[in-house]
Amino acid sequence: MEIRELPIDDYEKVVVAKDPESQLHALIAVHDTTLGPALGGMRMWPYKSEEAALTDVLRLSKGMTFKSAIAHTGLGGGKSVIIGDPKTIKSEKLYRAMGRFIDHLGGLYITAEDVNTSIEDLEIVRQETRYVTGLSRASGSSGNPSPYTARGCVLGIQKCVERAFDGDSVSGKHIVLQGVGAVGSIMARELRELGAHLSIYDMNVERAEQLAKELDAEILHDDDVLSADCDVLAPCALGAILNDETIPALRCKVIAGCANNQLATLEHGDLVRQRGILYAPDYVINAGGIINVAVELMPGGYDEAKSLERVRRIPDALEEIFELSEREHISTAEAAHRRALEILAEGRREHVTN
Repeated sequence: MEIRELPIDDYEKVVVAKDPESQLHALIAVHDTTLGPALGGMRMWPYKSEEAALTDVLRLSKGMTFKSAIAHTGLGGGKSVIIGDPKTIKSEKLYRAMGRFIDHLGGLYITAEDVNTSIEDLEIVRQETRYVTGLSRASGSSGNPSPYTARGCVLGIQKCVERAFDGDSVSGKHIVLQGVGAVGSIMARELRELGAHLSIYDMNVERAEQLAKELDAEILHDDDVLSADCDVLAPCALGAILNDETIPALRCKVIAGCANNQLATLEHGDLVRQRGILYAPDYVINAGGIINVAVELMPGGYDEAKSLERVRRIPDALEEIFELSEREHISTAEAAHRRALEILAEGRREHVTN
């Protein structure tokens, strides 16, 4: 296996691995370990180039730093991506090679489940490295993080609706979900139980049709999702969907979903604010999964009650961000960014003191 390091400003370590025998071509980015070892999921995606994969892993790992900071997990931010089509390259040999790649960093980066990676895949990775979280409950691990991400997002949506609609509940509100995969589908079911009217879109048409039938939801076409007339837009797929082209077309009062990196840039948060739309910063609202995994790493091991208690604090974290946004006349994205930087600065000062 060939491993090379890429010097990237403001990142502690970025490495690329190529292993022709297993078809592994992967990158790991460690953004910041001020608060603890870098934890972040392992994503598999058919990136068009290594450069595209690098752009994604850098954005995602930085987002994990901020997510872990605001959620007070005691962890840093990292991410790994495997370049390739999950339909064709998944194999035991590939995941074992990925495990050796992770182990090469000696615990600087700890991996977990992410897009196109399952608990079963992680079990293979675990054969080569101990720096893996979110394995099956049977092994004493925290299991699938998706239900906890979904729970936090639904609680967050309730907080946003309450704030944007003068104390109203989600009952009767029209919520558009862009993506109904592992997390989005759980969110859809919980929101339907709360009385919301749903419209959904997913790249997997069959999955969307099945869920729409189950929940009496409307199916939207890709081109119609972001311009749909609704109360809440819940981005639950890939990131960078809020940009110069899409923001002017938005017809919602709230944006709150589980997707990472929803804003193309931090400055796009200003454009959303100018439109009078309440945006729940993604790494605040979708922290339930990382909270659940972080509990596994605490002294005494995994405790579901402790995890759920921490997930239930997500609305309070959002309220703090919303109040800072109002007080300083800045976007909620900028408010979350400032708060995360403050927590990191506090962590650095503690290191110096100790």
